[in-house]
Amino acid sequence: MEISLAAEEIFKIAGLPVTNTLILAWIVMGVLIFLGTSATYKLSPVPGRMQNFMEAVIDASYNFVKSIIGSDKDTERVYPFILTFFVFILLSNWLGLIPGVGTVGTEVEHSGHNVFLPFLRAPASDLNTTLAFAVISVTITNVFGIAAVGFFKHFGKFISFKSPVHFFVGILESIAEVAKIISFSFRLFGNVFAGEVLLVVIASLIPYIAPLPFLGLEIFVGFIQALVFSMLTLIFIKVAISNEHS
Repeated sequence: MEISLAAEEIFKIAGLPVTNTLILAWIVMGVLIFLGTSATYKLSPVPGRMQNFMEAVIDASYNFVKSIIGSDKDTERVYPFILTFFVFILLSNWLGLIPGVGTVGTEVEHSGHNVFLPFLRAPASDLNTTLAFAVISVTITNVFGIAAVGFFKHFGKFISFKSPVHFFVGILESIAEVAKIISFSFRLFGNVFAGEVLLVVIASLIPYIAPLPFLGLEIFVGFIQALVFSMLTLIFIKVAISNEHS
């Protein structure tokens, strides 16, 4: 079995390629829509099991975000983005570990020889997906910063002619924003793709039993990566909405 760094195209819609990572991302969105609809359908003053579980998760996560952000006003704005990041990345990482994902597919001819084409792959194993996550994270961080302290004050840390020192610091801050995108995207992509490769190699060498400990490790890594991505985004937003920038 060949390991492809890039996501494989399955079909096209109106000339646009649909890859196996994109298909699983759609499945993740479908699962989240189903869970959200099920949890909020016929809300009752006396919650059932599903409603009670979702309320407990939302309450605990909201209080955690509030402990970092500070005020309820800012938390109510930031919380939906942070929770969406965490749940989407977590679910996409875990669904990518389900048996059949990455191993069920077909053989196609490529460059004169047959290669294996999996129907599904973990979304974060595609650098395009993690890059999109990173761009969204950095963008909303700056949007919240502008909303909190004003356009000129927020971007004053990037472009300042007060002194040569302030100008040089502004250049460093601009480089740091680009570095955030690179760091976010490659950290998540590298960990998920490496785990995917590890499971494929172990399964091909010693199938059935040997991959189980590594599968458990990847479940933990998938959780940690979702937590790290959302936590870093939360911390950067906290810095951006503060009155004083470091």
